[in-house]
Amino acid sequence: MKLNCDLGESFGSWKMGLDDQVMPHINMANIACGFHGGDPDVIATTLTLAKKNNVTVGAHPSYPDLQGFGRRSMALTTSELTNCIQYQIAALEGMAKIQGLTLSYVKPHGALYNDMMANNDVLATILSAVASYPSKLKLMILATNQADKHIQLAKQFNVELVLEAFADRQYTDEGHLVSRKLDGSVHDKPAILAQVKQLLQTGSVTTRSGKQLMLNAHSLCVHGDNNDAIELIKEIKALCD
Repeated sequence: MKLNCDLGESFGSWKMGLDDQVMPHINMANIACGFHGGDPDVIATTLTLAKKNNVTVGAHPSYPDLQGFGRRSMALTTSELTNCIQYQIAALEGMAKIQGLTLSYVKPHGALYNDMMANNDVLATILSAVASYPSKLKLMILATNQADKHIQLAKQFNVELVLEAFADRQYTDEGHLVSRKLDGSVHDKPAILAQVKQLLQTGSVTTRSGKQLMLNAHSLCVHGDNNDAIELIKEIKALCD
């Protein structure tokens, strides 16, 4: 199970996350492209860290919502959303090429990620944007009980999917993440480690209602926002190795 983490989300003098401490313990870095976080200096620094630690690089595009950290949905037309995504991919890929790195995949951020999983039209637009981009890229989406349908849709665009699970989030019976507004939606450390072990051993998670849900996940999302999170990532990494 490969570990992925959202990184490069600092902006100017505002610092987000402990990227330098996270990078040695993950396999895939989802790097912000400037629309919800990140700037040219942060992008360059994050790519340098990825190169140093031999971490696979992915673009982490969002709605153009720097003030809201990409957490607010926006009513964009199909062409506007396509251009928005491809613009961000191109920015990160260009910066990566300067350092001799190859961009491998795209993982939408925040509200765009949630909208993609809730609305097939948004997902299709993102798949089309990735498919029509000159470089061959994969798309990372949430592993749910609709994974087979998502894979079939992606095949229509000739895009390979990377299905991800979350170590620290509680799941609905359909495989969606329980809203952060609800108590217990974010697991504590023992529950996180238990969920990771269950995913590794059985390929399943226990949902909020107590059901076992099979998730054919290729990657596990972790977060490195503080020192405790870094230590937790180390423990998760040890379980995956």
